[in-house]
Amino acid sequence: MTMEQIVLVGGLWTDSSVWSSVVAELGPQAVPVELPTHASATLDDQVAAVVAAVDAGPGTSVVVGHSAACTLAWLAADARPDKVSKVVLIGGFPTAEGEQYAAFFEIVNGFMPFPGWEPFEGPDAADLDSATREDFAATAVAVPEGVATAVVRYSDERRLQVPVVLICPEFTPEQAREWLAEGELPELAKATNLELVNIDSGHWPMLTRPAELADLLQESARR
Repeated sequence: MTMEQIVLVGGLWTDSSVWSSVVAELGPQAVPVELPTHASATLDDQVAAVVAAVDAGPGTSVVVGHSAACTLAWLAADARPDKVSKVVLIGGFPTAEGEQYAAFFEIVNGFMPFPGWEPFEGPDAADLDSATREDFAATAVAVPEGVATAVVRYSDERRLQVPVVLICPEFTPEQAREWLAEGELPELAKATNLELVNIDSGHWPMLTRPAELADLLQESARR
């Protein structure tokens, strides 16, 4: 029996190494994606990198997106609804049609650099120790302007049939349900099969709860 691969897509300012501890738990099932982050990289380029990982798999794939990259995972399902068996979203939500991908902070010389920890003080970063914070900041990869400011477009309604698991770190499943009810998460609201799962962590559980996160990903892939 072919093991279904778990494609891992990191959020803003990270490279594939952010998943190292999770990959160690998952083994060969895990496929971390290295996203293009050169000056001329676009959102389409990053989507293509995720889709290439899906296409390289022997069968279907579970695609995992963290934070802003939840949109990349959803765009991969939009591009390959027959090859993506499930989308797992960690601490984020797919951007709505027609909105910018992730233009959250100032663009400097064609890039959106890591803004430091001040914007993330509170539940997001409460479980990150000083060494982890320093390492993250030192290795942070600036996001190309063509990625951050790109307008998100979807093309295949079959993505809405792909099962979705939302892993809730710094917020609770109850809060997510409230946001859904209030119309704040339009893409998720249209998904026909949505499961909400809690994890007791801040925004980066791959750094602070890798074993627990790996267990949740494996459970999601089995279901």
